[in-house]
Amino acid sequence: MKKLLLLSLVALLGPALLRAAPTRADLVARVETCEAILQEFQQNRDLAIPPTVWQRAKAIIILNQFKAGILLGVQDGYGVIMVRKPGGWSLPVLINAGEASLGFQLGAKALESIYIITDENTPRILFKQRFNIGVDAKAVAGPKAAEAERNNEELLRTPLLAYTKTTGLFAGATVKAGHLSRDDKANFALYNTNYTLPELLYSDWVQPPAEVRPLMNLVRKYAP
Repeated sequence: MKKLLLLSLVALLGPALLRAAPTRADLVARVETCEAILQEFQQNRDLAIPPTVWQRAKAIIILNQFKAGILLGVQDGYGVIMVRKPGGWSLPVLINAGEASLGFQLGAKALESIYIITDENTPRILFKQRFNIGVDAKAVAGPKAAEAERNNEELLRTPLLAYTKTTGLFAGATVKAGHLSRDDKANFALYNTNYTLPELLYSDWVQPPAEVRPLMNLVRKYAP
């Protein structure tokens, strides 16, 4: 319950945090919010990612996006990306997210999403450029735990399987949901290091601080 309240608070204050230089506490709150999103999805059978999808996961992206302006409807947000490595998972690395339209056209003020990446090359797009979901890599709505019959091989081979709270989005439906970009400054502050996204994802040079371990443990629980 505490984390779900935190999720709502961060979604409300997120735009202000993005305009000002975030403190380390703000960045820790982003990681904790992403953990809460994953917990909430997995505890709801209508949203939960099934084991067959977790088995395919090479990386995971968790996003919290929101409308940053009532009149302009500017959409912004943040998230984390983690990649599977031999023997476990990487640190959660902070990223920026923007211009998502999926769900907002229905009047939503916030949109929580999880993307399961099923190939090893797609996460590397973030090394050099902005990653446009559904453009730089095909994305479709992923099958949920309540839709076991939709867990077919063709669907599971899609590079990005999308999970959102948006209603009426059926497994296999094509998704275009804005862009992602690296946030090296945020990661410098969170991890107290000069290493950037590639090193944080694919090396073991930075030990995970206590604040990010709960999210790492949660991902490991579903995708050992």
